[in-house]
Amino acid sequence: MRKRVITAVIALLLFLPIIFFDFGGISVQLLGALLAIIGVYELFRMKGLAMLSFEGVLSAIGAVVLVLPNNPWFSYFPDNTDKLILFYFIVMILLGISVISKNMYTIDEAGFPVLVSLYVGVGFQNFVEARETGLLVLLFGLFIVWATDIGAYMIGRKYGRRKLWPEISPNKSIEGALGGILSAVFIAIVFLIIYPGSLYFEYGSFVMIFWTIIFSMVGQFGDLVESAIKRHYQVKDSGNILPGHGGILDRFDSMLFVFPIMHLIGLF
Repeated sequence: MRKRVITAVIALLLFLPIIFFDFGGISVQLLGALLAIIGVYELFRMKGLAMLSFEGVLSAIGAVVLVLPNNPWFSYFPDNTDKLILFYFIVMILLGISVISKNMYTIDEAGFPVLVSLYVGVGFQNFVEARETGLLVLLFGLFIVWATDIGAYMIGRKYGRRKLWPEISPNKSIEGALGGILSAVFIAIVFLIIYPGSLYFEYGSFVMIFWTIIFSMVGQFGDLVESAIKRHYQVKDSGNILPGHGGILDRFDSMLFVFPIMHLIGLF
């Protein structure tokens, strides 16, 4: 527990100034790209593949292409160039390798790096876009995710009796999941009292509370997805970059699901 707390404090001291001040207007973009690269590395590591391989490098490039905005990073392309086409070009290369290798490298194998790029790339892309919309939007999403994680852990540890999904994550309980939702709602209410939804968001405060419940549930599902991946590859943590917490994906798995849903409903 002490190691977890120390790691969390150090991480927040590094993380919060970047998202608050966004130095030069590109620091959050670079942070998102870095986190995406680490996420790709962790998924390749779990599968037992080398990151320094043609598919690992292409997967990392694909994720970065998705994360970074057109301006300023791809401004040298024609104005009507869609960033998705750049990503698809990487997909074309991966599929083309099956021809060059005479099917020694197959479409099934190409599917993994493509899916990895989409998973972490789109997730961190929406993290970056939330910050570009406004600090409050980003903070709202982060607070909901953090409140859910803390509430689920504390309530589940004390009152957890009934297993939520034992085949995927045996330590999670229904009581913990409900505690996570209640914790997120409480934080959202406090947040919306200070920053009313009708003034700072696309929806009124009561509707934002409804969406908070959805975000909390989606975040917990994202956590379960990461647990399913780790169980499939028979690893305890996605990585070891954060002592006591595991890897980047262990800390951002919920956010990779929550921020795209926030974008989908028009919060940014």
